[in-house]
Order: sequence, then structure tokens, then C-alpha cells
Amino acid sequence: MVATPLGNLQDLSPRARTVLAAVDVVAAEDTRHSQRLFAAFGIAARLVAVHQHNEQQAAGRIVDWLAAGRQVALITDAGTPAVSDPGARLVARVRNAGHPVVPVPGACAAVAALSVAGITESGFRFIGFLPARAAARRDALAKLADERDALIFYEAPHRVAACVADMAEIFGGGREILIARELTKLHEETAAMPLAEAGAWLAADANRGRGEFVLVVHGVAGNEELDAGAARTLRLLLTELPLKTAVRLAAEITGASRNGLYSHALEYRRCDNLRSERRHDI
Repeated sequence: MVATPLGNLQDLSPRARTVLAAVDVVAAEDTRHSQRLFAAFGIAARLVAVHQHNEQQAAGRIVDWLAAGRQVALITDAGTPAVSDPGARLVARVRNAGHPVVPVPGACAAVAALSVAGITESGFRFIGFLPARAAARRDALAKLADERDALIFYEAPHRVAACVADMAEIFGGGREILIARELTKLHEETAAMPLAEAGAWLAADANRGRGEFVLVVHGVAGNEELDAGAARTLRLLLTELPLKTAVRLAAEITGASRNGLYSHALEYRRCDNLRSERRHDI
């Protein structure tokens, strides 16, 4: 199981190059895509296609090759095989047939994004791609709303805006998200913000809706309560400053959690608006 670059070809490890050049067959998600990688490193290997539509059938051929003493490597278009990519069914078939499966580690978009997210939770949960249909996506998110661990998602460019809007509604606008797109590529971009601001961030630049996305969402805080001093500082700042600036300064001044401050600020603004509406009605 050989990890290949997400975009930057220099991320192909020396061990991966050696393995790919030495095996009898390389099973690839897209042989045309992989041929460009091989050409860049002068690797001449037999390529066969193994993708989501033929994985079960191809697994039988690969088990036969292994039984005949051949060595086979599996790669996907980018990153680590079997992580939201084809490979898991093949691994199961090969293991069930009694053959060893060896990982050759390297690039993984989920771990790359997690490493720059500043997550302090004790664990994380990899979700991968959510359902494409809106109702199913929202149902899946609702089941994750109380998770304490950080959540890692992959998302397609034509769905990312709708996805973060659903997250903001279901998880709450105060939850922090890291949006990572085009990791290791020319237009790589990462940005962290509360979920309430994610939609506006994507909409501010048409280029931000392009590419491949990893979304890392902080876990839900466990009954986090602001102390009286932090709450008072935040409310004073909110009377003079935009919400985002008030939260940032309150976090710097008091050391309180930005997630907790943001949630408190949203609730305070909501209650303040309700009070204003009632005064207007009277």
C-alpha cells in the first residue's frame, strides 16, 4: 500500500520510489494519472486499473498474482490508499487469502490538515466524504453534533459552501473550523475561523470554491462556562467592536476559549436583538 503525493511530487518518498520500481505490477486508481507520476521519476512498471467500479473483480486477479509469487503495489491518484479511496476491499481479500499487506506511508490529506489545525482535543475522528444529498448530509452531521473529538471531512468544491452552512447551523456558529484546500499544490490555502464565518470566507473569493477540500472541525466543548470576568470583558467589547474582533481581543485579554467566547457572543447578540424587538413593539 504505497502513499503517493497529494500534489507536490517531492513528497513521494525514496522508499515509495524503490517499491514502485521493483514490484511486478502496480494497481492504480487511474492509470493515466499515475503514468504522469511514473514518467516524472523514470519508473517503468506495469500498471493495471483498480478503482471503485472494478475493485472486487480486480482483487481476484491480484490474489492470483500474489499466489503465483508476484509482487503488487497499490496506489491511488493522491495520498494513502483506502482512506476515502479504493483499496479497503482489496486489502480484505488479500488478507483473507493469507498474503501479507505492507504499508509504505506518506502523504495523507486528512493528517496534513490536522497537523496545522491547532487541535487541542485528545482525539480526532476521520469521517471522509459526507453524503452528497442535502437531507442525508444534514442527518449525518446531526449524529456528529455532540462529538468531543475533532472531526475531519473531505468535501468536493461544488458542495463545500452548502456543507459548511449545514455545519454552522447544526454544530453552532461558534465551533472552530479549519478549511484546507489544494494541500501541497500551487494554490494551497488554509484558514481557521468560527463556523459562522466560513460561508462568507468562501464567498469572498471565487478561487476559494475551487480545488479539493479538507475540513477540520473542533469537537464540542464539554459544558464550557465563561467565568464572570471573561463574560463581562466580552460584553464590554461587543458594545464598541464587531463580533469577530471582540471575541479575538477577549480571548487575548482573558485567556478564555475562543470557541466559548464566540458561542457566548452569538447568544448575547441574539438576546440583545430580542430585547430591542420587544422595546420596539411596546
